[in-house]
Amino acid sequence: MKLKEIYAEIDARYPKRLSDDYVAAYGGHDNSGILIDPGREIGGAVFSLDLSQGAIDAAERAGANLIVTHHPAIFFPVSSLRADDPLGARLLRAIGLGIGVISMHLNLDCAPGGIDESLARALGGTGELVPNERVEGGGYGRVFAVPPRPFGAFVEEICRTLGTKRVFAYGPEREISVAASFCGAGVDAGALAAAKAGGAHAVVSADVKHNFIVDALELGLNVVQLTHYASENYGFKRIYEKLKDELGVPCTFHQDGFML
Repeated sequence: MKLKEIYAEIDARYPKRLSDDYVAAYGGHDNSGILIDPGREIGGAVFSLDLSQGAIDAAERAGANLIVTHHPAIFFPVSSLRADDPLGARLLRAIGLGIGVISMHLNLDCAPGGIDESLARALGGTGELVPNERVEGGGYGRVFAVPPRPFGAFVEEICRTLGTKRVFAYGPEREISVAASFCGAGVDAGALAAAKAGGAHAVVSADVKHNFIVDALELGLNVVQLTHYASENYGFKRIYEKLKDELGVPCTFHQDGFML
């Protein structure tokens, strides 16, 4: 299959339009879509949260010449490609091996059944999980009821479900029955305000800046800070499970376990 044909299948389910609409409505930056296309027939695909050297190794082992990532392999414009630079080394190696790259970033965060919704369900959210920052057909950030349990047990269950041991937990031991999810680095003042307004007892995210942790605690919100990888890999793997039999080529999943 051609890379563009595979991309069309992915985009039909997780349209890049969601990313474009989110950036237009809420600001920020994204670079989703086809980022490398060597123009070859695709014989197999590897799904990986990042275009890492490990993902390229996995593609070589599998005989695959496409890597599908969540995080954009090229996020901002680059002015040079050098083998002594980590980004340059990855891009040069992928291009040299004839490996194409599709990245699906904010569209996967915002899509129904996407990465933020998957995080919410991993925390125990059920039913319709309405986004706080909405765009047509999706959105980002959710506040929802969870099975009531003490904060310590809530954190332990998150770690078990996401398969991570790296977590910072802030706040008193108390019952958690409403939580807020912001996959990746999504906590800011607006997110905290939405969580508080929705009656959340705990906010779960990654890469939370110190000032927002202070603000959250003073608002009466506990904070669970995951690794960025752990907050998104769970949902990305579920997207892989939905897509792997739909793309017309053999697909495998790569996990950089040291990032969890």
